[in-house]
Amino acid sequence: MAVNLSSLYVLTLIFLFYPFIKAIDFNYPAIFNFGDSNSDTGGLVAGLGYHVYSPNGQTYFQKPTGRFCDGRLIIDFLMEAMDLPFLNPYLDSVGVPSFLKGSNFATGGSTILATNAESISPFSFGVQVAQFIRFKARVLELLAKGKRFDRFLPQEDYFKEGLYMFDMGQNDLDGAFSSSSEDQVFALIPSIVSEFEAGIKKLYDQGAKRFWIHNTGPLGCLPRIISTFGKDPSKLDEQGCISSHNQAAKLFNLQLHALCKKFQGQYPDANVTYVDIFSIKYNLISNFSEYGFEHSITACCGYGGPPLNFDSRVLCGQTRNLNGTSVTVRPCNDTTEYMNWDGNHYTEAANLHVSSQILSGKYSDPPLSNTMPYPLKFKF
Repeated sequence: MAVNLSSLYVLTLIFLFYPFIKAIDFNYPAIFNFGDSNSDTGGLVAGLGYHVYSPNGQTYFQKPTGRFCDGRLIIDFLMEAMDLPFLNPYLDSVGVPSFLKGSNFATGGSTILATNAESISPFSFGVQVAQFIRFKARVLELLAKGKRFDRFLPQEDYFKEGLYMFDMGQNDLDGAFSSSSEDQVFALIPSIVSEFEAGIKKLYDQGAKRFWIHNTGPLGCLPRIISTFGKDPSKLDEQGCISSHNQAAKLFNLQLHALCKKFQGQYPDANVTYVDIFSIKYNLISNFSEYGFEHSITACCGYGGPPLNFDSRVLCGQTRNLNGTSVTVRPCNDTTEYMNWDGNHYTEAANLHVSSQILSGKYSDPPLSNTMPYPLKFKF
């Protein structure tokens, strides 16, 4: 059977990428993650009973796990790079989940700003920080009762020595564009960044010292956004993405980067790493064929056909009646050919690529390679 270039690229990444990530020792005993659907490992499902349909999870887990992806997320690959188990959602109480190596507070639809009546998720960044504070207090309370909880809960020093990861902001910009002009969205960004600063200061006051902050990706390149805002060709850039949304993401990222520098200066005992996810993803979209992908802005699991294969009336895995016809949205035959999974999120193959670029150290400030015992080298 012939092997297409997409599959060959992913196989190459697996063979070249995995030996290195297994060798890297970040020396973090636990991870505490905050974010939205880009790093949600089941929080929205556990917290609101939100139904994530099959075929989500089909590539790696063979079933839906609450992740909005056919397989693993960036956070999953990074956990593997640190030789740590996948993070359990803080809100998941069934099956005696282990939080020994940390907890995931991310939930799909979450924003940095406080929620309102139209919010998808009530678990804004402020709520997630409050959940962490409660989590830490409860853990310390239980640990004080003896060793019977040691197998499931992080040790007290893990809260100081652990890594605090963040991937939020996309939904704030997305929601703002639904009801505001471009200038109004730009004017809102300082408030978003200020709210984020308040949250990480609270975590610092709780003993957090190591911060890993992802900026937001190219929002304007999501098929769902393009289908809504891209009817006027003048609004599109050379990659077919919505220019205004990407400009807002860039402005947010610029201010987020400045905040990271400010925070590091204010708290010299902290370690703040800023990761440029936007550049990694936009480079992948711009040069997708060079990396073995067949499609850049076409959803794998969608309806409507190219160029976007996205219809907001029926989403991945759903069955709906459209104009008198029953329509079931099924995935593409080969997910490794696609970068976009469902119109909103990336495929496992794309997440693997992004993770490999993160771990190359080229997109971090300070450069990640400076903190690694083994430099990463990839051949694409």
